Amino acid sequence: MSLTLRTISREQHLAYIQSLPAASHMQVPAWADVKAEWRSESLGWFDKTGEMVGAGLVLYRQLPKIKRYLAYLPEGPVINWFAPNLVDWLEPMLAHLKQQGAFSVKMGPPVIIRRWEATSIKKGIQDPDVKRLRDIEADFIEPRAFEVSDKLRRMGWQQGEDGGAGFGDVQPRYVFQVPLANRSLEEVHKNFNQLWRRNIKKAEKAGVEVVQGGYQDLEEWQRLYEITAVRDRFRPRPLSYFQRMWSALNNEDPNRMRLYFARHEGVNLSAATMLVVGGHVWYSYGASDNIGREVRPSNAMQWRMLRDAYALGATVYDLRGISDSLDETDHLFGLIQFKVGTGGQAAEYLGEWDFPLNKLLHKALDIYMSRR
Repeated sequence: MSLTLRTISREQHLAYIQSLPAASHMQVPAWADVKAEWRSESLGWFDKTGEMVGAGLVLYRQLPKIKRYLAYLPEGPVINWFAPNLVDWLEPMLAHLKQQGAFSVKMGPPVIIRRWEATSIKKGIQDPDVKRLRDIEADFIEPRAFEVSDKLRRMGWQQGEDGGAGFGDVQPRYVFQVPLANRSLEEVHKNFNQLWRRNIKKAEKAGVEVVQGGYQDLEEWQRLYEITAVRDRFRPRPLSYFQRMWSALNNEDPNRMRLYFARHEGVNLSAATMLVVGGHVWYSYGASDNIGREVRPSNAMQWRMLRDAYALGATVYDLRGISDSLDETDHLFGLIQFKVGTGGQAAEYLGEWDFPLNKLLHKALDIYMSRR
């Protein structure tokens, strides 16, 4: 199968994404507007008949002082990763990016290798010999994913370090997902652990209400998010980032980004943003105050978001990144514990891969990034 690749318009790109059951929110054309500090380009793959069979959003970040770029396809490109002729898909892409002045290419194949059910993870947490997710036998393994990584290595791609390049928004290697396809909401609720079910009830009894917000409520979102940043010791994004995200994504599709608040007696206690692309729904950012935890606003909010995702016809509710550490003393352990309570599955992606088009500049970038 001979494939050609060329730059496409945003309209063509969006139409292609809309024709699919789902794709990453980082591969929709509007994501380029969210990442305003990067130059962007939409790529399309075409078969012999001229039909578009794949698409990719490329973000270009210029190196300081010289006209050379890192080309990044976050959680993409959106192609047939299991195609036997994977090289025919990726070679024209590398040739094109090189022509565009890229010295290095980073991509995140949206391919899942393994899945672990919540029950298996719970057992693993109780086992003193288990330190990481990888120490637990997976409940599902995708053999074709191993073929993909073999092919990539043979082509000269290098597997990136876990946690990515430090450009922010790197693709998490491990995520937690609640599958919704072919399940009733009752089944999903039954699968929550006892603590989750108790907390949802507690919030209901206390009169916690969950409401949707709009653009004008992003300042209130920011207030809660900055409280969270201080508590969890991370650097918060500015309000302008979320305003840009809201405008860009919802201009493309009015249902792309949502904002939720859980409030008690008129006070907002927690908030979250939700992203929707086809049948894939993500809980993307979360925030909460230091007060009011006893009324369990976060559980109430997640349950409402999950129900809304279900009503939208979602096949998966994605709680995004988790660490693979199951060590109770790890500062990220609480996060996995919270997410495991939903009774979903942990999933491991293939991770991010790099192709150095110019080995010298690629090495220089590595050194530069490791010092930041």
